[in-house]
Amino acid sequence: MDKSKEYSAKISENTIKRRDFLKYSVAAAGGAALLGGGIPGLRTAAWAAGSDAPETTKAKLGFIALTDAAPLFVALEKGMFAKYGMPDVEVLKQSSWGTTRDNLVLGSERNGIDGAHILTPMPYLISSGAMTANNVKVPMVILARLNLAGQCISVGREYADLKLGVDSTPFKAALAAKRAGGDEVRAAMTFPGGTHDLWIRYWMAAGGIDPNRDIATIVVPPAQMVANMRVGSMDTFCVCEPWNEQLISQGIGYTANTTGELWDKHPEKALGMRADWVEQNPNATRALLKAVMEAQMFCEDPANVEEVATICSRRRWINAPFDDIIARMRGTFDYGTGKVVENSPHKMRYWKDHASYPFKSHDLWFLTENQRWGYLPMNFDTQGLVEQVNREDIWRAAAADLGLGSELVPESTSRGKETFFDGKVFDPENPKAYLDSLEIKATA
Repeated sequence: MDKSKEYSAKISENTIKRRDFLKYSVAAAGGAALLGGGIPGLRTAAWAAGSDAPETTKAKLGFIALTDAAPLFVALEKGMFAKYGMPDVEVLKQSSWGTTRDNLVLGSERNGIDGAHILTPMPYLISSGAMTANNVKVPMVILARLNLAGQCISVGREYADLKLGVDSTPFKAALAAKRAGGDEVRAAMTFPGGTHDLWIRYWMAAGGIDPNRDIATIVVPPAQMVANMRVGSMDTFCVCEPWNEQLISQGIGYTANTTGELWDKHPEKALGMRADWVEQNPNATRALLKAVMEAQMFCEDPANVEEVATICSRRRWINAPFDDIIARMRGTFDYGTGKVVENSPHKMRYWKDHASYPFKSHDLWFLTENQRWGYLPMNFDTQGLVEQVNREDIWRAAAADLGLGSELVPESTSRGKETFFDGKVFDPENPKAYLDSLEIKATA
């Protein structure tokens, strides 16, 4: 049996029945001990009341309507938050990544949110004040990665004859010709310095397109990408599903590449929380994290893919047709050009290949790319901020609580050197060498 499926099955055996949860709640309130079964050595929601009990049963978590938020949907709908002693978690839809940021800055005490499904660089951009109003610094932490890969770069149907793929070189001439005719050219992403911004910039720059000079880069919320492409607001965009699939089904454009083709098994979204919430609620933090990790195992299991797609399609979550979600979730990619890939190695991963573990080396790459494009200064202490924001230590503690085998827990906080589709290599031991190797960048 697949290890993630095996552990998910074991954990599922320990799901607390409602009467047990009520016993736990009463015991926690009264300070008595409540014992529970489960994996040997595993303490789930049936902790001894007291030092291990969640300090709160509440948390407000934001999400954007994308399939990589599925672990949060599943954790709520399948009762996993409640199972670990957090029955009052709210998972709240945000209209854009900018709204997510603003609500994190507010915090739940001021009618905002405590944490979120979030673009991996955003906790850093919020903590540093680089992307907040008046550059206010709001300390954040990353508890886990939510997924690997699964994003796509799409282009409008006016470029159908190019049949663009990972090589954006032909796109450069087409954009130049369009500009010469007096028309503007635009690339859309979802948040400055976020993952989608970095993927589309990398792709264009590798083909000789300067994102700061040859094309205007604009911000569009994920759910508005297709509508904006329909009216000609952009020539290309990068976003998660189901919006790339919807672009094809509506005959508006096609997929040039899935971002895993640019960087195999690349990190994508994260579970980010306000640092003050984590500091005030260490046990509740671990409870939240364990629920999300179990949900990631559930999402990864092929036996659950239809159920996960059904959950995602619901109005309260993504509100999109099941048929626009299921194929790519299964790993079938119809690029809209006649190219169809079955069992794609670049489909979204929620648990396999250490998808949940937040490698510090990956966070360092995101910060280095933000330096590349001028969002962060070149003298910025990237390594220092990684040490503050990345709380992989909490992930390891949660993994120990869940009784995960050593093969499911990385030995190192670094995944080592990363090689991109154009042959560039990022060595986390020498980020400057990587920056120096890049021909197109905002900084000299």
